Amino acid sequence: MTRFRAICTAAVLVCASGQVLADTASHNASADAFLMMAHADKLGTPVYMQVQQMFAQRFEQTKAPASKQATLETYQAKANAALDQAIGWPKLKPDMIKLYTTNFSEQELKDLVKFYQSPLGKKVLEKMPAVTQQSAQLTQQKLESAVPVVNKLLADMTKELDPQGAAKAAAGPAKPAKP
Repeated sequence: MTRFRAICTAAVLVCASGQVLADTASHNASADAFLMMAHADKLGTPVYMQVQQMFAQRFEQTKAPASKQATLETYQAKANAALDQAIGWPKLKPDMIKLYTTNFSEQELKDLVKFYQSPLGKKVLEKMPAVTQQSAQLTQQKLESAVPVVNKLLADMTKELDPQGAAKAAAGPAKPAKP
């Protein structure tokens, strides 16, 4: 009878594992659909643009003649290839799917896709990058007023904790002792 029980248990496990694989595939497909809807495959675009700009600026700094434009383009292409190897969508996609399937249920991902297909969801997708950038700029502007206060507090704390060290630091760099 125990042999029969072992066979039944094995059969149940095989069936259950097939269901888990199907659930995993479906969950992954939902994450993939959401990532495509959210244009996650374009996440690296700003990095590519920034690197291209760095090469163009360096080209200008070296005062290279226009006849060397092909050299710039060759190096930009090599930089793109290096970025493709590191952050190209085929490299990121499996990790992104895992990230989203770990943090969102399959139903939540389906609900997100449904939302982003709605008029409001489409507007969020369209407007959110600019809103996020503007939010960061606003925060940075507001933060600038706190920098002097924070620096003063840091100096005050240093002075309180190490009065002699603070006095030395305020006096400037230490001078070597005379022999």
